[in-house]
Amino acid sequence: MVIPDLGRSTRPAPLDVDPRPEPGSFRDPANRVFHAGDDVLRALDRTAADHWRALAASSFFPPLLATGKVCGTEELPPESPLRHLPTGSASSSWATVLRHERVPFVSHPYEWSFAMLRDAALLHLEILRAALPSGFTTKDGSAYNLQWRGTDPVFIDVGSFTPLRDGEPWAGYRQFCQTLLYPLMLGAHLGLAFQPWLRAQVDGIEPEQMGPLFRGTRRLLPGVLTHVHLHGSVQRRSAATSTAEVRAQLRDAGYTRELALATARGLEKLVRRLDHQPPATHWVDYQHTCGYSGDDRTGKERFVTAALTAAGRRRLVLDLGANDGRYARLAARHADYVVAVEQDPAVVDRLYRGLRGAGERHVLPLVMDLADPSPGGGWRGTERASFAARAKADTVLALALVHHLAIGRNVPLPEVVACLAGFAAPGGRLVVEFVHPDDPMAARLLANKPDGIFPDYRRDAFEALLAGHGTVEDRLELPSGTRTLYRVALP
Repeated sequence: MVIPDLGRSTRPAPLDVDPRPEPGSFRDPANRVFHAGDDVLRALDRTAADHWRALAASSFFPPLLATGKVCGTEELPPESPLRHLPTGSASSSWATVLRHERVPFVSHPYEWSFAMLRDAALLHLEILRAALPSGFTTKDGSAYNLQWRGTDPVFIDVGSFTPLRDGEPWAGYRQFCQTLLYPLMLGAHLGLAFQPWLRAQVDGIEPEQMGPLFRGTRRLLPGVLTHVHLHGSVQRRSAATSTAEVRAQLRDAGYTRELALATARGLEKLVRRLDHQPPATHWVDYQHTCGYSGDDRTGKERFVTAALTAAGRRRLVLDLGANDGRYARLAARHADYVVAVEQDPAVVDRLYRGLRGAGERHVLPLVMDLADPSPGGGWRGTERASFAARAKADTVLALALVHHLAIGRNVPLPEVVACLAGFAAPGGRLVVEFVHPDDPMAARLLANKPDGIFPDYRRDAFEALLAGHGTVEDRLELPSGTRTLYRVALP
């Protein structure tokens, strides 16, 4: 099995690189993920290693690898220095070690749009349906088991596959409901944004939280009675029953592999029915309402293109405040990968659907408020890394963004500049646009603020802040005279 070349070095990590345990992989003691240089490694205990080898020899798994639906994986040879990973116990060692494809950028489900979450859920169910006839299942059903290559979801938790036992229900069903199905129901049935719910609770939305939202006639909405109310009721009744007892009861009741497969198909049918087109907002048509002239737009695109090509091909570009993805698409011509961040879920959803329909696989759109970006979450605040910890780019684009943060959100201008510069990797570039106070968009924001509240929101003050963080290599005042672009080399 061959690992796709998506950012992982083909050279083995040097022996002096200390492997770092992945903070989000501790929940399954049978396997643990480590980072060693550019390599992503999964250490397996003896039982998990036996399961892996049976999985690799199965008829369903190699096609999933070949089509990229499961992340590229290979078993390291016994002589590989990368096999010597810490176990946390002096009396035991890992039975084997796998090496995985490194996904271009790690994101979290609360950063995805509705259509992204639905496509991730469908891939999860497709993989489960493929596994069941071959005598395998997945131990987990979490949305965190999926990542993205652009607009293609990819299943990353190879350690989740396990042989299916008679009478065994899908162990991942509860996680699937809480991190995938319930958030989709909130959007499709109630028009609610699911992102704050998933960000607030790493384990997702509980049936007890869903139930009160779906009373009366809402109980009859697709999937609600079975997967919210009945699921919650069964969960409460079996709270004191062991997993072995539940399995025995189901086996005695005639629960078969065919019934498990029918359940997966039913869930897939339900998920396909769930849809949500977020209502249009002001930002959906921002490119036509932001006041750029044709000359402004042409000059801006030329400046950004020159900045992206000045230091050779870029590995990772962040487009902060990406809106409809105009500059993210431009950046994708000159970079291996682009992460396009936008606050409005409706805009991101439209962007995702458009990119996926066009077959663009080098741009990942994410939902995020840059004035309140994703923090660290889960156990000790490190199980899910913060956006700031993940986002270290060769080039950071911050176009028509500064005034929204500094004026619209009252973030001090020095803080805005420091934040934007902090998203760049050492030696990276910042391409930033300053909208002057007399620009119509800035004036509109200032009109809603008390007079004189932003005395330091000036171009000279902004340029001094940029000089404090790096070297201004190039600047361009757009023909309108109210916007200036800068390219800054950072140390």
